[in-house]
Amino acid sequence: MKLELLKPAEGSVKNNTRLGRGQGSGGGGTAKRGHKGAKSRSGYSQKRGFEGGQMPLQRRLPKFGFKNINRVEYKAINLDTIQSLVESTGINKIDLSFLKEHGLVSKFDLVKILGRGEMNAPVAIKVHAFSKTAIESIEKAGGKALLVSDETSLESIEIASVSVKGKKAVAAEVSVPELVAEEAPKAKTSKKAKSGDELEKIEGIGPKIADLFRNAGIDTFQKLAETSVDSMKEILSNAGSNFASHDPSTWAEQATLAAAGNWDELKALQDKLNGGRPE
Repeated sequence: MKLELLKPAEGSVKNNTRLGRGQGSGGGGTAKRGHKGAKSRSGYSQKRGFEGGQMPLQRRLPKFGFKNINRVEYKAINLDTIQSLVESTGINKIDLSFLKEHGLVSKFDLVKILGRGEMNAPVAIKVHAFSKTAIESIEKAGGKALLVSDETSLESIEIASVSVKGKKAVAAEVSVPELVAEEAPKAKTSKKAKSGDELEKIEGIGPKIADLFRNAGIDTFQKLAETSVDSMKEILSNAGSNFASHDPSTWAEQATLAAAGNWDELKALQDKLNGGRPE
């Protein structure tokens, strides 16, 4: 081996191409960029939707519609859905917390009752809005349509109790404030005949859980208020895994307010809860 015979391996050394250095670079006067145009400039970049200068697709298609920033979105619930709830639960007063508890709306929904279907039982409903047809059907059945903005509480409205026969809800007696005075004693009698309190007014307690507590001897707000959280959890866990997942930590506090008749304070407390659970 001789020093003068040493050389790099074949293909390891490549000659650099000198772009933009005139004719002597071997790239011609345009430095291998072709003739004038955007791609021959140093600041060129391909922009989204660019189609070489022709009118892009998103501008060729016609425009339609607009987004109204003042539109108020409502969660629509029809009368046939309300009638099904009445038939299954026998309840005669429905508010936002009741609808939320049964999974029909979420906490921040604005609710509007629409007129599809027919009401066969008197029910007091308090939500954000009603259609004209829905109001007529509710009042025709002896019920009451109240707006959330109305200061009248559901507890002050006297509605006849509903007896559930098979799958059809039938009104036992109809009594609303607009009816004649001589019918009022019947409504009071039916209210007294009902045993215990409506535990379903406690957020987080549905009809099935209310039945569990009634079977355990807890059928009034006062008894529920005096029951410890551990005892409630034991009743729920004994009923199965579906009930054990509920959180009764706020039920006694809610029951205390309900037993004292502090409905406004109870409503304020429930607004801070999520399905009966503290947020």
